Amino acid sequence: MEHADLDALIDRASETVPLDEFTMRRLKKRRLVLRDEIAALEGALSPDEPA
Repeated sequence: MEHADLDALIDRASETVPLDEFTMRRLKKRRLVLRDEIAALEGALSPDEPA
């Protein structure tokens, strides 16, 4: 949910408010970290071999 919120915030901010480059990079980096965490959790939930 936080990833989707950040995604929407980045999209809205890039269209309407001229944010500084540092803030945009920080938001995008946080979004990537969350995506990696989600992928790791999904990988831990799925079995390596089919049953």
